[in-house]
Amino acid sequence: MSNDQAVRTVPSGAPRRRGFSQHMNEISLFVAIVVLYVVFTTTANGFMSFNNQINILRDAATIGIAAWAATLIIISGEIDVSVGPMVAFISVALAYLLQWGVPTPLAFVLAIIIGAALGSIAGILRAYFDVPSFVGTLGLWSALRGTALFMTDALPVSIGRNDIVDMLDRPVLGVPPAAIIMLILFAVFAFVSRKTAFGRSVYAIGGNPQAAFLSGINVARIRVQLFAIAGAMAAVSGILLLSRLGSGNATAASGLEFDVIAAVVVGGTALSGGRGSMLGTLLGVLVITLIGNGLVLLGINPFFQQVVRGLIIVVAVLANIQAIKRGAARNKG
Repeated sequence: MSNDQAVRTVPSGAPRRRGFSQHMNEISLFVAIVVLYVVFTTTANGFMSFNNQINILRDAATIGIAAWAATLIIISGEIDVSVGPMVAFISVALAYLLQWGVPTPLAFVLAIIIGAALGSIAGILRAYFDVPSFVGTLGLWSALRGTALFMTDALPVSIGRNDIVDMLDRPVLGVPPAAIIMLILFAVFAFVSRKTAFGRSVYAIGGNPQAAFLSGINVARIRVQLFAIAGAMAAVSGILLLSRLGSGNATAASGLEFDVIAAVVVGGTALSGGRGSMLGTLLGVLVITLIGNGLVLLGINPFFQQVVRGLIIVVAVLANIQAIKRGAARNKG
């Protein structure tokens, strides 16, 4: 039985069946974005300046590109906490490839392949050895950060002048290329999640992996593919980070994984799996980015910003739990 046939037999909360509560979540996020713009425009000097809006787009791209893959992973009932070190490691690896004279396009391809290969390690551990995804990606988090720091002695790895790399940070009609890439990838992931057998299989696995397996879905293969895709997206973020900083940096992207998870959860994706949308994640990315940017402009202590980030995640999880309980109550009714 094909995946396309299988997922049709599995009641999985697929995107076609998103309820009114999911749409309400997206509407509330849109309202929150408007409110944040009003609040920060009136309280933070320079918030509406052109340069700051460009910075917001760049920051959103850093979170968003990784968040698209993280959304699918969390919908499938898994988690990935290795994003930050993966991005930093790829930026370092890419910097060394460019230093060694590897042609830039080939270096980009190799960086994405490396990211996908590293991501697939966590997928293999989960799919074939039953290692919880949190534990597998946490181990990858530590290994990648430590390896990157060891390779560089915690110093930036300069790449010198590179026209192709510089082009990735040069605005096109005022829009950063990173934001354009983020939106293109958003469209791709939105299509895949809603219109393909692979996307429906992800929802089915998140809803009930045993039922998905019995229906003919290759659960193990899809789990490996999901983490490989996440590694590839982290590599794309690493490439864009290199273009922005002009060097590979082992200490960069610290805490990025928390911003990514926060954006996905705030966007309405259930940590228990089986429910979520790319549009919700896009709005969640904007909310997280605006809050971070606004707090910086207001001069809020960076350590307190971490407190705010933690509170956002906790509140979003609580809202998710309540939404699941309401949905369960309606189903019983």
